[in-house]
Amino acid sequence: MVALVRTVAYLGLEARHVEVQCQVAPGMPRFNIVGLADKAVGESRERVQAALSAMGLALPPKRITINLSPADLPKEGSHYDLPIALALLGAMGVTDAEQLTEFIAVGELALDGRIVPSPGVLLAALHASEQECGLLCPAAQGAEARWASGVPVVAAPDLISLLNHLKGTQVLPEPKQGEIEPAAPGPDLKRVKGQETAKRALEIAAAGGHNLLMNGPPGAGKSLLASCLPGILPELSPAEALEVSMVQSVAGLLEGGKISRTRPFRAPHHSASMAALTGGGLKVKPGEVSLAHLGVLFLDELPEFQRAVLDSLRQPLETGSVDVARANAHVTFPARVQLVAAMNPCRCGHLGDPALACSRAPRCAADYQSKVSGPLLDRIDLHVEVDPVSAADLALPPPAEGSAEVAARVAAARAIQTARGEESGARTNAELDGDALERFATPDDAGQKLLMQAADAMRLSARGYTRMLRVARTIADLAGAAQVGRIHIAEALSYRRQPPRA
Repeated sequence: MVALVRTVAYLGLEARHVEVQCQVAPGMPRFNIVGLADKAVGESRERVQAALSAMGLALPPKRITINLSPADLPKEGSHYDLPIALALLGAMGVTDAEQLTEFIAVGELALDGRIVPSPGVLLAALHASEQECGLLCPAAQGAEARWASGVPVVAAPDLISLLNHLKGTQVLPEPKQGEIEPAAPGPDLKRVKGQETAKRALEIAAAGGHNLLMNGPPGAGKSLLASCLPGILPELSPAEALEVSMVQSVAGLLEGGKISRTRPFRAPHHSASMAALTGGGLKVKPGEVSLAHLGVLFLDELPEFQRAVLDSLRQPLETGSVDVARANAHVTFPARVQLVAAMNPCRCGHLGDPALACSRAPRCAADYQSKVSGPLLDRIDLHVEVDPVSAADLALPPPAEGSAEVAARVAAARAIQTARGEESGARTNAELDGDALERFATPDDAGQKLLMQAADAMRLSARGYTRMLRVARTIADLAGAAQVGRIHIAEALSYRRQPPRA
């Protein structure tokens, strides 16, 4: 007899259909799993056998074959435990094999028969919604699965209660949809003393989704400024929150089915590897740049990162996605991030202070800053110098304007961009391109004249020219101006990186 149970394989944020076929046939007792399964799937034999034993069931003394179809699609992860166990029980006649075809099953089995969480349940639920079928999943992830609308979800704590529910002798409660987490309070801009130029650049970056680099000595407040950014960014829309939650679900970070409307803020250490930052590994997982999707990726001590690791960000910053290529799989993760970076002007950090700078200045600064490649710097829209703060500045009372006031202006500018996005297709000004950029960011005559002079003097690349126009459009939106003018171009140019002197 052959029993079939449906499940999924995860490739990036895509759930591929997989059919678990189980055959119990006469022959020497064996339990084989075929279909390009990895080690975690191969170990399902032991977990399934132990879970059935905990229920008082023994495997029949026959040849048991589990086929994961399509056979050429790589199968990774422990979520195949539950469909394998159900297919085996269906082939043994313990449960109705035909009834199992109405569901997609995912979940890991404990040795005592409990169904424990596994990554990617939200993607499986969305796939079940597309296939118009139900979902069998762990009880701990029922709230996560309920975010996929219109999907009958059976969330079971253990295998025996799931079988009783399918037979009709027990009714499992329908899981409730997960909660929306309130935004966690972060540092307020009122904590930042002085640094008016840097705060203005932070506001522009937040309003348009632009990349920002802060350069200054240690203790000037660069990390504090970056940590204030989430407090002035608008909340995620419901569609964006679901998009972010899908990445977190694949990474196994979605706890209790709670979805947050707060934009992600990821700050990896400078010892992070390329796989940790952009994704990959033996079992391909999203990296920090994907976990920060639609949020902020903060890289402190930028030159301390390995150069190859930093350069791996060049393509994601341009395209908004990461393509991880492996011999047996090609996986794409979203990576529409806002990069915020901080660095010291040199290794000692005090280049501008003759009393503290090292004896190798200015050669020390040139060597240190050259660790960051020019093409990566060209992808950063706003470059701002953060000056040291004196004790007299710290003794001043807090500024009158904090995150709440700045967030209101940012929200107003984002509302303009959202309305414009219906025509341009761009969520923020940082995504404006092609005809949309020419239509909405073309400056007036005075602005165009200044732009052409500056482009020649500053030797702007085509990318730098485009990004400068996007920043000018954001500055105009903050000012409520319909067209980009000379004053907006001038301010945008002040944040561009100056070319190195010959």
